[in-house]
Amino acid sequence: MTIAAVRTHHLSAPLHTPFVTALRRATTVDTLIVEIVDADGRSGFGEAPQVWQVTGASIAGAQACVEQVLGPALTGLDADDLLANCARTRRAVAGNEAAKCAVDVALHDLAARRAGLPLVRLLGGTTLRVPTDVTLAAGDPDALAAAAAARTAEGFTVLKVKVGTDAAGDLARVRAVRAAAGPAARVRLDANQGWSPREAVRVIRGVEDAGLDVELVEQPVAGRDLDGLAWVSDRVDTPILADEAVFDVRDLVEVIRRRAADMVNVKLAKCGGLAPARTLLDLAAAHGMGTVVGSMMEGPIGLGAAASLVAAYGTTVVSDLDAAWWLAASPVRGGIRYEGATVVLPAGPGLDVDLT
Repeated sequence: MTIAAVRTHHLSAPLHTPFVTALRRATTVDTLIVEIVDADGRSGFGEAPQVWQVTGASIAGAQACVEQVLGPALTGLDADDLLANCARTRRAVAGNEAAKCAVDVALHDLAARRAGLPLVRLLGGTTLRVPTDVTLAAGDPDALAAAAAARTAEGFTVLKVKVGTDAAGDLARVRAVRAAAGPAARVRLDANQGWSPREAVRVIRGVEDAGLDVELVEQPVAGRDLDGLAWVSDRVDTPILADEAVFDVRDLVEVIRRRAADMVNVKLAKCGGLAPARTLLDLAAAHGMGTVVGSMMEGPIGLGAAASLVAAYGTTVVSDLDAAWWLAASPVRGGIRYEGATVVLPAGPGLDVDLT
């Protein structure tokens, strides 16, 4: 059964609350949906989120990549030859990881639909329920405390606090969140590259000395400053999670070689899809690194793929799968849903999603 067509669709959907980090402020999800259709008319879907400040990916760039290179390279091939088609996608162009991710996930989704299996079953897992953290957008201590109280009341037990906008005030922000969330909640910090190495050590040591019980700190310094990341990791006790420092296998190898971080955040849109994500998780596990699967600001298609990966492969701590929770309403039919702090995967074939 051949791949008959590769199509693209632009999706934009509002968030119920602005998503604010040290890098950006977002009020919408803007993404390219890739649809791969087989000769029987079945469709598989993938997603390439536009995230200028992290991946540099744009809708226009991803669309050009898919329509001009990746789509023509796949059209006419056997839709069931999943691994070869994913490898062909990776080799077709340099960079363009978001576009490759959308095609890779669409290929997996189509293969699962053709087999009549949920995507998680195709990946080797069985559970349809995956826990997630929830992000507290960057803000002042009072706003963060209010958000922490609201999220814990809704059943979230792992809070990811966006810091890095103002190192001098970050300790006060963490104090406010811990006081509002109570001692049972797990609190993790994400500086989104917002600190210098010295600021990072000063803030993290302050958090440690205050006994605020922070689970981990994500990407405290600039993504390409591996010397700085290693310097921070060597001077604090709190585990350091690499995010923007690791896009692909070469990046992770270098982080491991330098002992620059204790953990890695694997994101499909950074690494190019499910196939390379599995390689990153295996490599991290082989070297004793902790793992998280995260998401960009993306919709139910990309989030469903990430949650399916977690359900099948697992991670060492609760993963960061709240991106689609921020949507005011789902822009697609079917797919994942949230029950408190749990992502519920669909029981239907593939990602069990369709465009509205």
